[in-house]
Parts: sequence; structure tokens; C-alpha cells
Amino acid sequence: MSATEKLYEGKAKILYTTQDPDVLLSHFKDDATAFNAQKRGTIVGKGEINCTIGTALFKLLSSKGIPTHFIEQTSPTDMRVRRVQILPLEVVIRNIAAGSLCKQTGIPQGTILKHPLVEFFYKKDELNDPLLTRDRLLLLELATPEQLERLRTMALQINEILCQFFRECHITLVDFKLEFGIDADGNLILADEISPDTCRLWDAEETDPKARVLDKDRFRQDLGSVENAYQQVLQRVQSLLNT
Repeated sequence: MSATEKLYEGKAKILYTTQDPDVLLSHFKDDATAFNAQKRGTIVGKGEINCTIGTALFKLLSSKGIPTHFIEQTSPTDMRVRRVQILPLEVVIRNIAAGSLCKQTGIPQGTILKHPLVEFFYKKDELNDPLLTRDRLLLLELATPEQLERLRTMALQINEILCQFFRECHITLVDFKLEFGIDADGNLILADEISPDTCRLWDAEETDPKARVLDKDRFRQDLGSVENAYQQVLQRVQSLLNT
């Protein structure tokens, strides 16, 4: 099923319509952005790596009963997905303190959290994607109370599955971002992508704070070897799935 026209272009992907109105083609780009697109660049091969990793993780989650928009990977950089109405929320799950959590709370980076922390951010660039309380989220009518509870439950289920999977890859899942949408039947399902762009991943066998980074923080913090880090994640994911 080929693409027909561009529907939407974001920072990391382009969505195209297809002959089926309920199916879109998601094209993964090599473009890289950080700090709400204030920093821009290119990570060579990122589109292919993220599409392939995303395919593997969507298949894994589907096999565990998590509903997703993924249908199939059609090329190294493209996948067919179900058309959904994306909720304007970023759902962030944290297992270890890092990034904005440390800046906003003073918790030392690397602190293992007693329980996974689920946070909701307003997906609105002009407001710098602010952290929302439950009451603010409901005030803005970004989701219903039932959807909010379902989002939290699904996020924790996904976290448990991915933590175990990455542990077997000798990678620590520090935190990650999810997006969800409503499909044509009114179901809440996982959408967008799961990749080194959307996850904070640390090499579980590396103790050096900089050398262990296997995600987009290498781009954000100018740590170098960005492509190599993404390739490492891909190789470990594929190696585990092929055993």
C-alpha cells in the first residue's frame, strides 16, 4: 500500500495517507532535535534504526496484550499504522531519576525510584510542553477521568514489559515517553514510536556516566558517537530477538 499525500510532518516522522482511509504510512527521518527544536541536526541512519527498533517493540507489546497502532514495517524507514486521533499528552514513565526530574526536584541523577513515576505533559510546543497535574489535565479536557486512569494503567504495564526486555539486552530503561490515540472504534491505543529518541537508555555494563548513554542524550549533550550508540541498541535488540 503506497503513500498518497503528506498528512503531517513532525520533528522525527512524516505521516502520509494511503488508499485506506484508516491506515497511514509513517516515515522515520534522520532529523534530530532537542530542547523543543532549539537544537537541530542529523543522526545518520536514525530513521532506519528507529523504525526497526520500533517495529520490534510494537510487536513485543502486541504479543503481551497491549493494543498499538502498528500494522507492519514496509521498508527500512517506513511502517503502516492505524489512523488515530492523538491525545495532546506525553506520558512519561520514570524508573531512575534523570533529566528534568533532577532539575525540578533536586533528586540526584541515577537515584533508583522506589516505584515507577508516571507523569503527564501537555503536548504544546508554544508552552514548552508543561508538566500537568491531574486537575489541570481534566480542566483542559485533554482526557476523561476514565482515559486518564487507563493511560496510567497501560503505561505501567508497558514499563514492566520493556524494563524486562531491555534488562535482557543489558540495557537499563531509565525513563521514556509514550503517546496514545483513539482509533476509529473509540479504543485507546499506543501510538507514535518507541526508540532511542523517546527512551533514556543506559548500558547496564558501563559505569562511566557519559559512556553508558545509548540514547538521544548523546545528541543533546554533545557526547559524540551518537550513531554508534543507536546502532548498539539496534544490535542488542535484534540479537535478543534472534536467540
